[in-house]
Amino acid sequence: MGDSSDSVSVDMESISSGGKEYFVKTCYGVVSVTVVGDQDKPALITYPDLALNHMFCFQGLMFCPEACSLLLHNFCIYHISPPGHELGAAAICPDDPVLSADDLADQIAEVLNYFGLSAVMCMGVTAGAYILTLFAMKHRHRVHGLILISPICTAPCWTEWLYNKVMSNFLYFYGMCGVVKELLLKRYFSKEARGCSQVPESDLVQACRRSLDERQSLNVWRFLEAMNGRPDISEGLRKLKCRSLIFVGDRSPFHSEAHHMAVKLDRRYSALVEVQSCGSMVTEEQPDAMLIPMEYFLMGYGMYRPSHFSVSPRSPLSPSCIAPELLSPESMGLKLKPIKTRISLQV
Repeated sequence: MGDSSDSVSVDMESISSGGKEYFVKTCYGVVSVTVVGDQDKPALITYPDLALNHMFCFQGLMFCPEACSLLLHNFCIYHISPPGHELGAAAICPDDPVLSADDLADQIAEVLNYFGLSAVMCMGVTAGAYILTLFAMKHRHRVHGLILISPICTAPCWTEWLYNKVMSNFLYFYGMCGVVKELLLKRYFSKEARGCSQVPESDLVQACRRSLDERQSLNVWRFLEAMNGRPDISEGLRKLKCRSLIFVGDRSPFHSEAHHMAVKLDRRYSALVEVQSCGSMVTEEQPDAMLIPMEYFLMGYGMYRPSHFSVSPRSPLSPSCIAPELLSPESMGLKLKPIKTRISLQV
């Protein structure tokens, strides 16, 4: 990958192999971080949804060549796994305390300290989006911007709380059984992707189903317990001054949550993109829909897709270097109301 050329050579083999994995010791236990790209570049950290790691939460986006070149030309990507969610993870010791959402957010700060990162761009999916948003609220000076996919920001409603309790009990007593897998797949994907009696489920869903078998059920249970006990952070969102870009699938069970969050954020610094015929994991189900909004969003930081523009990939990520008008949603090419996008689905 060239540092300042007009194009980036994307090594798909290195991406699929996951980059270099580090195990970072924190006050809250050891956490796996997979680093992809040149560590001299600005940092983008990712955090996946429940029971997933970066290989099954962000791989679809990274396998989209244009999105991959946009991100790797401008960033070094640090994929943070929830405790015990990395590939080949052992079961966390039963005597270790169950971490709260606040603990997981503070753990991110220790990861940044380990790598010597002062401030970062963040990308998270649902539970991961909540953890990164909480981190941004607690450490505002360390976050330049948020890219959130089907995010949540309130405490669980009674329906979600009960749904999570059922899943929690099955995980604890029966492990990653069929019931748990079906509940998780409904959380991640649209009905179209999951299929029905007449239409088989997609290859994407089948691959995700197989990946869930590799998770340590009690490690997933711990993350679920943290998220089911999460506090409502809605009222603190307006104090965030970093720019935020929200994606949500219109088939996502967290669709209304994402809209609620968009309303609570300062409209001067945020925008919402609604993706049609898509579930929660836009990064996997319709990653192409993310490209243009992300491209406009990153233009506000002086970052561009290398095939179109000739700029240094080491562009500073400091909002203080940006003209005020570039901080508006309109400058991102986004409207203040949801943008509905449709990606043609080939059957």
